[in-house]
Amino acid sequence: MVEVTNSSVTSNIMRHVVTVLDGPVKVVLIALLIISLVMVGGLIAEYFQRKYINVKAVSVIDAIKKGVNDPATIIKNSSLLLDQKRLLLELTVHRALSPEMKENFAASLIDNYNQNLDFTIRKSDLIIKLGPTFGLLGTLIPLGPGIIALASGDTMTLSNSLLAAFDTTVIGLVSASICTIISLIRRRWYSKDRVMLTLIMEAVLESEKKNGGK
Repeated sequence: MVEVTNSSVTSNIMRHVVTVLDGPVKVVLIALLIISLVMVGGLIAEYFQRKYINVKAVSVIDAIKKGVNDPATIIKNSSLLLDQKRLLLELTVHRALSPEMKENFAASLIDNYNQNLDFTIRKSDLIIKLGPTFGLLGTLIPLGPGIIALASGDTMTLSNSLLAAFDTTVIGLVSASICTIISLIRRRWYSKDRVMLTLIMEAVLESEKKNGGK
């Protein structure tokens, strides 16, 4: 009798906890869907920025190597992305650094740039993981009352529980699917950005070595 009572108390506690989680899980799923849609807007804005602002690294590298103007002027007048411009100009500012220190400084700038890109991608990667997880939670939580309703012949409660389970699954999967596409696109973009920034920084360092750091 004691074991039965303890089991019943434990089951009631677990059922209460699961019932309490039902609302927050649905709120999180709606939030994930909204965030993923906002990310789509950010991706579209970033696409147009790249379409009208971005330029091939080769033209900037060629201009720097020809040495018609100093690298800072070339970078300022280029159509590089704003973040890339900022880092490259920061590299050209510290003229008092030795070549070795300048290379280390360039490496640290690239590392910070890569970390920022990775952080942006991790936002969508997080939703890729959380979407199905909370979708599964939203699927399983209503099934408890649904099973009880099935045993008592309450088809209305059963149908509502199944509908809620399907809805949460769909929202979780849609959020994850949207962010999967976003992550894939940004990984392709950022892979090119990393190479571009590295090549241009190398051209700047070579130019300064050639000119004796002047």
